[in-house]
Amino acid sequence: MGNPQKDGRSLPVRNTPQGRNVIVSRKVSRSRAGDAFVFLVLAAFGLFMFFPFLYAIIQSFKPMQEIFRFPPRFWVENPTLENYALIPSLVDNLWIPFGRYVFNSVFVSVTGTALHILIVSLAAFPLAKYRFPGSRVYFEIIIISLLFTGTVTALPLYVLMAKTGMINTYLALLLPEMAAPFGLFLMKQFMSIIPDAILEAGQIDGANKMAILWRVVMPNVKPAWLTLLIFVFQSYWNGAGSGYIYSENLKLLPTALGQIATSGLARAGSGAAIAVLLMLPPLTMFVFSQSRIIETMAHSGIK
Repeated sequence: MGNPQKDGRSLPVRNTPQGRNVIVSRKVSRSRAGDAFVFLVLAAFGLFMFFPFLYAIIQSFKPMQEIFRFPPRFWVENPTLENYALIPSLVDNLWIPFGRYVFNSVFVSVTGTALHILIVSLAAFPLAKYRFPGSRVYFEIIIISLLFTGTVTALPLYVLMAKTGMINTYLALLLPEMAAPFGLFLMKQFMSIIPDAILEAGQIDGANKMAILWRVVMPNVKPAWLTLLIFVFQSYWNGAGSGYIYSENLKLLPTALGQIATSGLARAGSGAAIAVLLMLPPLTMFVFSQSRIIETMAHSGIK
């Protein structure tokens, strides 16, 4: 018998003491030069993506004369903490207590993120694991809706908010992001790869559909909803829906601090410090969940 074939090539065969032919697997190896090249390319991309954040940190430690120096310099010659020290005095001059802005941001971000994950999970489960009239049409509509950006839907969304009386309410901050189609698409794609045998085993054990969803499906799609947690929280934290809020009592923390940072050239340094502080919560969540994002993208078909 000849050697086994694979893609038109003969695979190496080794005879064992028992007289059996065993296919010898070949290990894929790269040269050290190739490994070094891949490492340098990935390191270059990583530094390029980290550069804006690093530049924002450096700007926040620059004194006023270095911020407006021309040509601008990447490094700081005389670092100072004055930009951070001025933030408490600036927030004390606000019309509304600073704690109110913090409460609005935390409440909207946490509540909106939790409700969004809950709603998209309930909607994605039947789309992924059950066939009902119009299920394919519904999923096609979700895919098409991914093509529309917030700029395209801003005007009709504002009209809808005004007609329903949700302007200057928490609903105006919560509902637009809660209806974003990306989360539903992501959860549906991830739930689709769960074997039906696992769901059938749950039904045999006497679990109903809701129990199967929360006790079987959701633990298996943990990378997906952790990734969604990061994206949705970041969107809410950065002031999603702030265009529908005109009452100072309902404004979010980024909006209030942004007004401070843009109120004059003398506050440019404090503005840079505020930008760094606003980036910390989303960045912290990403650092603790970055491995889950890679796993999610590999299983959901997103490029």
